[in-house]
Amino acid sequence: MKKLSIALTTLFGIGLLIFNSCGTVPITGRRQLNLVSDGEILAASATQYRQFISKSQLSHNSTYNNKVTQVGRRLAAATNIYLKQNGYESMLSTLSWEFNVVDSKQVNAFCMPGGKIVVYTGLLNLVGNGSHSDDELAAVMGHELSHALAKHANERISNQMLMQAGGQLLGATVGSRSEMLSGILNQAYGLGAQVGVLLPFGRKQEYEADKMGLVLMAIAGYDPRYAVNFWQKMAQSKGGGQQSELLSTHPSDANRIKAIEAYLPTALQYYKGQGSAPASSYSGSSSQSRRQSNTRSVRASDVANYLNNR
Repeated sequence: MKKLSIALTTLFGIGLLIFNSCGTVPITGRRQLNLVSDGEILAASATQYRQFISKSQLSHNSTYNNKVTQVGRRLAAATNIYLKQNGYESMLSTLSWEFNVVDSKQVNAFCMPGGKIVVYTGLLNLVGNGSHSDDELAAVMGHELSHALAKHANERISNQMLMQAGGQLLGATVGSRSEMLSGILNQAYGLGAQVGVLLPFGRKQEYEADKMGLVLMAIAGYDPRYAVNFWQKMAQSKGGGQQSELLSTHPSDANRIKAIEAYLPTALQYYKGQGSAPASSYSGSSSQSRRQSNTRSVRASDVANYLNNR
């Protein structure tokens, strides 16, 4: 009887912890588990990011560097404005944007928590320099940025803490907990091995990042229809022998493109700047849909004004 009482008390405590540790994802309105504080994840992420950059061969190609910075600044501006206008202003303090290009044949990009975006020259070679190359680059950078904005790393680590090492991590001292988080991030992103491979997010998170990325690139003034072009190029690159870390953990090409095409009517309303934000097509609960449908619209002109005033 005593053991049963202890078990029930433990379960109640875990349930209460989960209930009090839920956040809301911007744009989609999905509720998520978050057992890791922003301070902890940002500190661990910053350490791993600095180590990665110090050991990486950064690009000296001014064309590539300027391209990534320009697209990145517009996406960052769109994100900052969206957060400020839609009740997520407290998140702004967690974002310190930085854009770097790594000289590598790998077709890859990632965004660490806190807004540290890395794009590989292999991906830029794939995108090329066509008239809509900026739109295609914005599609992948918007996707990666959305993983950070949605705190998918926090969520992934929280689930790991709860399911695999809850007792050890939840009860750890501040110092040891920080080391554990750094270790998890290092392993997850493959930074120690100079791979930069994405955290193996779940399918739900990947689709969510796709949708959020479409909205953010549209707000930033990039045509979301070219996201389809980009992912088609990614699919074709697999047959060409190019290393594509992006596709190693992402949904199948056909399913991803189909989902993006289904969401384009929603994203295009942001791109065209039509009044209030469109109703949600996110495949979550009705309450999630209502939260997204109440989102305030941000026009591309807002982004231009924001950048001009900085």
